[in-house]
Amino acid sequence: MDDACFLGIDIGTSAVKALIVDSGERPVAGAEVALTTSRPAPGWSEQHPDIWWQAVQQALAEMSAAMPGVLGRVTAVGLSGQMHGAVLVGDDDRPIRPAILWNDGRAATEAIALNAAMPDLGEIAGVPAMAGFLAPKIAWLRHNEPDALAATRRVLLPKDWVRLQLTGEFATDMCDAAGSLLLDEAKRQWSATIVEAVGLRLEQLPRLLEGPDISGRITAAAAAATGLPEGIPVVAGAGDASAAGIGIGAVADGDAFISLGTSSQLFLTTADYRPNPAALVHAFAHALPGRWFQMAAMLNGASVMAWTAGVIGVPDLGAALEAVAERGRAISPVTFLPYLQGERTPHDDPAARGVFFGMDGGTDGIDLLQAAVEGMAFTLVDAVAALETAGPVPSTLAAVGGGSRGRFVMEVVASALGRPIRRYAGGERGPAFGVARLARLAVTGETVAEVCVKPELRDVILPNAERQAALAARLPLYRDLYRTLKPLFPR
Repeated sequence: MDDACFLGIDIGTSAVKALIVDSGERPVAGAEVALTTSRPAPGWSEQHPDIWWQAVQQALAEMSAAMPGVLGRVTAVGLSGQMHGAVLVGDDDRPIRPAILWNDGRAATEAIALNAAMPDLGEIAGVPAMAGFLAPKIAWLRHNEPDALAATRRVLLPKDWVRLQLTGEFATDMCDAAGSLLLDEAKRQWSATIVEAVGLRLEQLPRLLEGPDISGRITAAAAAATGLPEGIPVVAGAGDASAAGIGIGAVADGDAFISLGTSSQLFLTTADYRPNPAALVHAFAHALPGRWFQMAAMLNGASVMAWTAGVIGVPDLGAALEAVAERGRAISPVTFLPYLQGERTPHDDPAARGVFFGMDGGTDGIDLLQAAVEGMAFTLVDAVAALETAGPVPSTLAAVGGGSRGRFVMEVVASALGRPIRRYAGGERGPAFGVARLARLAVTGETVAEVCVKPELRDVILPNAERQAALAARLPLYRDLYRTLKPLFPR
């Protein structure tokens, strides 16, 4: 297996990322293709599934052009992707409409109704219904687009549309299925009760597999379209949160990390199913057999920094963050509520919006960008508080994802949490690396303990005492702003 390579493909919200690693887990080739999101109405968020498949083909073509022959070395493929999206497929295996994404808030009324109709939903499915999950979206479609739902033969999650193109198979993994809100988490099988409640039939849902299970093989048509070898296996893979955990080695009870991407998560691996619906903590099946996780999910992660940079007209976010660090202020004079996409944990409020508070005539773009970083960090403070309603959160946390690259950002996070942050080599590789590991497990005969190890420690970022004190003093204002403004957000 010395020459074997493993491909991980991550269908993100802002980009498709592909990564090939060798048998020593060294990166061999990688590519990233940007995606655009359609917002046909306030609070709505959609992408057409075809753009994911096109981006996958482009990413593989770019890797092949940069390193001829590299795709021929791929032995197995793993898939990861944004969770909760509703992909409706008709009898012709084509999408009936654009996919409704995880950060779409249109199904808020349906989520409330589903919780009222099924008071035990959070215990069964791991968390109460919220607007972004697949199940309430299906209920919304039943009420608002009944013809589309009537024409639906299959319901898939985003990465599983790409699986269909690669293998011709309808399948998913336990973690992504968990995020649909249609899974009986403890039993790791579809919940017939919930499926019926939202207006679906069990036969419309994909086969359930564990993450390292082989879901199908590259077809001749897919090989011609991508350059991948015909017949190599494609494993079930993982939803992006679980995939990031596998990449960082968070596979044992008590392993915890922060993921900073378009959204952000605080993830804690558990050895059994531990629902905590009252705190809006997600208790989901991990993508490895016999493992689950608890997660606080925030809809607004590192993306709020990029958004703010765009608003203030700064083309280079990294340089702008360096300017914030060089200014040397312990805290911005401005407070920012980062709820550009609403919020999930701990508010379950798709109507929440972003707010800059405390500006005066001297406020500049650097103040606003620092406030955006701090607002994002405060969501993680709320995340820790939510998880701690059921048990302790480790005193040191790992960090992964593109947002973890900047040292200043992670110092703010460490200071807000009052916890050291560990960064591992390759931590920014994220979900694509995690599912490349799942692909490896499928074909090598190795164990989880042998493959899903923690990467080499790169550094540990400690809280800054002055910044920690300033952020702790500001936190009550941040929380009061949300409570005060909540009745004023458009609903």
